[in-house]
Amino acid sequence: MNNAAIIGVGMTPVAEHWDKSLRQLAYDAAAAALENAGHPTIDALYVANAYSSTFNRQSQLGSLIADYLGFDGIEAYTIEAADASGGAAIRTAMMAVMSGAVQTALVIGVEKATDIVAGSRVRARSVSLDADYEIPQGATLTAMAALLMRRYMYDYNLELNAFEGFSVNAHANGKLNQYAMYRNTLREGSFARAPMVANPVSLFDGAPDGDGAAALVITSATTAPDQVAQPVTITGSGAATDKFMLQERHDMLWLAGVEQSTNRALQQANLTQDTIDLFEVHDAYTILSALSLEAAGFAERGAGWQLAQNGTIHLTGELPISTFGGLKSRGNPAGAAGIYQAVEAVLQLRGKAGNNQITNAQTAMIQNVGGLGSTVITHILQI
Repeated sequence: MNNAAIIGVGMTPVAEHWDKSLRQLAYDAAAAALENAGHPTIDALYVANAYSSTFNRQSQLGSLIADYLGFDGIEAYTIEAADASGGAAIRTAMMAVMSGAVQTALVIGVEKATDIVAGSRVRARSVSLDADYEIPQGATLTAMAALLMRRYMYDYNLELNAFEGFSVNAHANGKLNQYAMYRNTLREGSFARAPMVANPVSLFDGAPDGDGAAALVITSATTAPDQVAQPVTITGSGAATDKFMLQERHDMLWLAGVEQSTNRALQQANLTQDTIDLFEVHDAYTILSALSLEAAGFAERGAGWQLAQNGTIHLTGELPISTFGGLKSRGNPAGAAGIYQAVEAVLQLRGKAGNNQITNAQTAMIQNVGGLGSTVITHILQI
């Protein structure tokens, strides 16, 4: 079976881009990726976006951005799976290339959250929850994450500071990343003292919304070495869903979508967990990091938090995560988050990660999560 490969990457800093439109951000990331790939002919454009309809009152981004890029007449449309939109777009492009229907695809993840603020943005993001049974009751994504975290703390008899290591690690890595939104050091002990957003999720727990765009050029792994010096092959891909609402899940503290998606991707790549050199988790909340590490098979149940306390997840540890700061420090551009993960993993595998570089990176796993585990898409990338 012919694999797909990434031959070009590009991204913009995640920030509050007051001076740039949605289409301009997409253009900047695409231009960087196309230059990195040597300006190949593009047959299809897949745009990853979660909230443009509610953030920006704009849909049909495929046509909009194709037009702005000057790609008249090509196949182009938006891929939406909440915050897992980026992973879904990568998988769509990969399958299109592997099928032979598309020779080379451009994937752009773009989100512009700061066009609206405060409660308006919270409501705009809440479309990722159930509109019949959750939103009318005042549920938000952060509130539901807080319920998960509170249950985990109760079941395993933990204090809030048990999760601190995830945020400390993210900011230590993000401080080195010029594209990160928050490059400040998070001091030990400050996590539990931070203002609460939805108890026990604090200001230093949840990832901040940001504007940003990232892009990939994906083509056949067979022809990729003829186009660039360091193509990165997508050797595994797995997608899975879980019950949409937390209360309907058989086990609230087990992310079945993460387990299934991870196993499918590893099986396709013919790899096991101990062969992964870095893992870009979807750290929108620290509880998601802990639960994802467990369900993905890197920690025993109830022990995911321990990896953030024993050095395992640091850049020099056995399983580095959030190597460029993750969503927590780099910022969370929602539908573009999965594309940022891929760009950052490619830089690691190419040895181009600068101060964020880990040693001897050969195999990376990136995992993009929509909602609180209702959609999970995992990819294995290898150099």
